[in-house]
Amino acid sequence: SAYRVNVTKAGDSGDTEVQALSLVLSKVGEQAFRMEEFRTELDKRLNIIEKRLESESLKLVEIERCKKEISEVRDQVWQQGKKLSQASETGSKLVPMSSQDSEDIVLTADNGIKFVSMKRVPAFQKYILSQETVEYLKKPTFDNWHWEPNEMLSLLEHMYHELDLLQEFNMNPVTLKRWLLCIQANYRNNPFHNFRHCFCVSQMMYGMIHLCGLDSLLPKEDLGILITAAICHDLDHPGYNNTYQINARTELAIRYNDISPLENHHCAVAFQILNNPETNIFANVDKEAFQRIRKGMTMLILATDMARHAEILENFKKRTEEGFDFSKKDHLDTTEFIGLPVAFMYHSYSAFSQLKMVLIKCCDISNEVRPMEVSEPWVDCLLEEYFNQSDREKIEGLPVAPFMDREKVTKPTAQIGFIRFVLIPMFEAVAKVRLRYGEVFAILVACMQLVLQSDKAKWMLIMAMESTKNS
Repeated sequence: SAYRVNVTKAGDSGDTEVQALSLVLSKVGEQAFRMEEFRTELDKRLNIIEKRLESESLKLVEIERCKKEISEVRDQVWQQGKKLSQASETGSKLVPMSSQDSEDIVLTADNGIKFVSMKRVPAFQKYILSQETVEYLKKPTFDNWHWEPNEMLSLLEHMYHELDLLQEFNMNPVTLKRWLLCIQANYRNNPFHNFRHCFCVSQMMYGMIHLCGLDSLLPKEDLGILITAAICHDLDHPGYNNTYQINARTELAIRYNDISPLENHHCAVAFQILNNPETNIFANVDKEAFQRIRKGMTMLILATDMARHAEILENFKKRTEEGFDFSKKDHLDTTEFIGLPVAFMYHSYSAFSQLKMVLIKCCDISNEVRPMEVSEPWVDCLLEEYFNQSDREKIEGLPVAPFMDREKVTKPTAQIGFIRFVLIPMFEAVAKVRLRYGEVFAILVACMQLVLQSDKAKWMLIMAMESTKNS
C-alpha cells in the first residue's frame, strides 16, 4: 500500500553516509591542495613581478635625475645650431669636418682590435646614480637583466669613481669613458660570453669588495686590479672554448702553444687597448706600478681557465690550512712567476695572490649564487653557446664533450653536476678564509653556499618531475 514502510538495516545506512562523507572530504582535501599549489605559484609570480617593479622603479629614479642634464644638452645643441645658422646667414666660412671627425665612434685596427675615436667621445658629466641604485649595485642579488648596455657602462664607471680609483691612478675621466666604450666594443655578441657577462662578473666582484670589507683591507691598487681584470677577463671571446681551439688547431691555439689560448688572448686584447694612449686608463702611473698592474691582471685572467680549476683550488686549500695573516708581508706579496712552466706557476704565488685568483673565479661562475629568476636565463645562454660549439664539432669531425651535446644534456643534469662538483667545493674552501673582517666574509660565503644547495635541490626536483613525465 501507499503507507507501507520499507525497513532497512541501520548498518547499511551508516556505511553509505560514511562513504559519502569520505568522498566529500576527499574532494575538499583535493581542492585545498590545488588551492595551496595555486597560492604558492601565485606568490612566486608576485615575487618576480615585485622584483621587476623594484628594478624598473630604480631606473625611473635615474630617468628623473637625468631630465635636467638632458634639458641642458638640448639647450647646448640649440645654441650651437643657432650659431651655425647665423654664420651661414652672414656668409661666414665654416671649417670643414676633418676625416677623423667624420669617422664612426668605433674604429677597427689592422689587428682586429676595436678602438673609440677620440673626437667623438664627449666630456659629459659623471652620471649621477640614486642612492637606491648605489646600494643595490653592491648586492649579490643584483638583477642584470633589466639594464641596457649604456646603463651598465654608467654603473661600471660609478664603480671606479666610488672606489676612488680615478684618484689612485690619476685617471682622466674622459679616458675612462672612452676605455669602457672600447671594452664594450671588443665583446662579441655571443649567447653567453658577451658584455652582459662581463658586467655580471664585475658587479659580483664589486659586491664582494664591499660586503667582505675588502675596500678597507686591500690597497687601492689591488682593488683596481681586481675590478679591471674582471671587466677584461673575456675580451673578444669567440664563443668556442679552449678545447675547440686546441682540437681545431686554431690560430689562437697555435699562437699560445695550446696553453690557455683564450685567456692569453683576453690578456693580449686588454693590453693592446691599454697600449693606445686614448684608452690607457693607467697612462699616468709610473713604470713600476704599471708592471704590477700588468702582472696582477694577467695572473687573474689566466686563473679563469677552468682547465686549471682543480690545480688552483688544491693549492688554495693548502694555503688556507696555513691561515691568512694580512700583517705578514709574505702573505701580501706576489712571488715572481715569469719564466716558470704553467704547470708549476700557481705554486709560486703568495697566499694573498691565490685568494685573489679564487675570488675572480668565484665571480666568473657566480650566476648560481644569484636568485633563480636571475640565474636560470644564464643557463639557457650557456647551453645555447655549448650547443653551437658541439654542432660545429660534429660537422668538423672533432670530439664532442657529453655536457655540450644537445642530444645528451638537459638543464637540470648540467646544473646539478656543476653546482655539486665545482661551485660548492670552491665556496666551501673560500668559507674557511679568515680575514680581519673574517666573520662578515664567512657569513657572506655561507649564505652563498645555502643558495647553491637550494638551487641544486630545485634542479634535482625539476629533473625528477621531468623523469616522471617521460616515464
